[in-house]
Amino acid sequence: MNPVELYDTTLRDGAQTWGITFSLEDKLRIAQKLDEIGIDLIEGGYPGSNPKDKLFFSKVKNIRFKNARPVAFGSTCRADLSPDRDPQIQSLLDSGTEVVTIVGKSWVLHVHEILAISLEKNLQMIADSLRYLRPHFSRVIYDAEHFFDGFKHDRDYALATLQAAVAGGADVLALCDTNGGTLPPEMVQIIQSVRENVQAPLGIHCHDDSGTAVANTLMAVEAGVVHVQGTINGIGERCGNANLISVIPALALKMGRIDPGAERLRRLKHVADFVDEMANRTPRKSQPYVGAAAFAHKGGLHTSAVVKNARAYEHIDPGLVGNSRSFPVSEQAGRAAIVQKASEYGIQLRPDEPRTAEILKCMKDLEAQGATYDVADGSFELLLKRMLGLHKKFFTLHGFQVNNSKRQGDTKTYSEAIVRIVVGDKMEFSAAEGNGPVNALDAAFRKALEAFYPNVTEVRLTDFKVRVLEGTSGTGATVRVLIESSDGDGSWWTVGFSENVIQASWDALVDSIDYKLQKDLVGQP
Repeated sequence: MNPVELYDTTLRDGAQTWGITFSLEDKLRIAQKLDEIGIDLIEGGYPGSNPKDKLFFSKVKNIRFKNARPVAFGSTCRADLSPDRDPQIQSLLDSGTEVVTIVGKSWVLHVHEILAISLEKNLQMIADSLRYLRPHFSRVIYDAEHFFDGFKHDRDYALATLQAAVAGGADVLALCDTNGGTLPPEMVQIIQSVRENVQAPLGIHCHDDSGTAVANTLMAVEAGVVHVQGTINGIGERCGNANLISVIPALALKMGRIDPGAERLRRLKHVADFVDEMANRTPRKSQPYVGAAAFAHKGGLHTSAVVKNARAYEHIDPGLVGNSRSFPVSEQAGRAAIVQKASEYGIQLRPDEPRTAEILKCMKDLEAQGATYDVADGSFELLLKRMLGLHKKFFTLHGFQVNNSKRQGDTKTYSEAIVRIVVGDKMEFSAAEGNGPVNALDAAFRKALEAFYPNVTEVRLTDFKVRVLEGTSGTGATVRVLIESSDGDGSWWTVGFSENVIQASWDALVDSIDYKLQKDLVGQP
């Protein structure tokens, strides 16, 4: 059996999800995470459609991937332009990638009613576009859009579009279930028919409008495709795409069609959670393999059976994909999770000692109010150490003040902050301006600490996300702020929550700097 190639389109097809907008920095960070789980090809976007995607390809050249290669995406040339005169075709050449993907029409309905051209002209556009691009790239992939609907409507014409792509030099023909209406049995039948008539490697690109995108993808692999497209967490237009977070472990652990390695598989949960955070979405607890509930067992027969033998109610070892077993209603299991986490910080606890129960209760109370410690690892480590008396107090906060002003005729709002802290026996006042209240607070806080702790200048805020936790209180709702910080030697997330977004931001900022000080200075004379 041929190995299967993994092609991720989170940054293009996934970015078309209703309610999701990735910044340029988000896309670059996600691309690096995709490389960590063994993705072969990363579709970075459509450089001919918007400046951000064009800029992505200029920036991604500076990233050294261990496994993945970036891919530029485009479409066949316009009907009234030859490929060498089509600006979006030229943008693919300018992208600088080694691999390119071109999408073309497979369905007579689209040719006649959407493009409004002849069937022969569409075939010419496919062949000419690929033939023009072929000398400029090491690989050219052809996405046969609406292929399955096209095949069911006019089998011979759908196959003719694939033959045109082969004539143009396509290395892979990705059959796209663009409307997501195909079911697994007909998926297999159609792929088998294609293999009998077209001599070229096949790929699969499924949407989830019938809830069968993952099943269709796996059945397509069984039917002989060697190139799989999908997105992280199944994001994408309408109902989404095939979820690679489900597809990858199925191909690796159940079908033996890929071998990404144990470490890459263990990164699946982390990457799934990371993409959700970049998309400002709450991770789906019930997501297969990586969801918080995927290996959660409530009381009764299930819990009893799993304690005796985990295979009784688990289809794989959760650790293989970076997940963990949990017992939501079991206090003992909750304590075990605290003990396990503490051990990662070099702290030895026992499940049966009182302070473990106290930590667990405090954590649950804070999460009920709005904290989230599964993502905010920095804040959790600080909480743990404070409760165990292992936290060193480097400063005391005496308050802050933030002012925002906008004068008539101004196009921007001005923000300034004053911070008061005590270090040892010295009171320090500091003021700073910023492009917003949080930026001003951050600048004033660092400025106040710099004279005492110069290493705070190494901390760089790399991400800032705000989420409303419930939608019934309008602007008075509790919000959660997550901040990612880095010092060049590592990164950490901290959390704040409050009905006041400035207070929530301040709490997350304080934890961010406190984490750095604990990391660098605890244990020093």
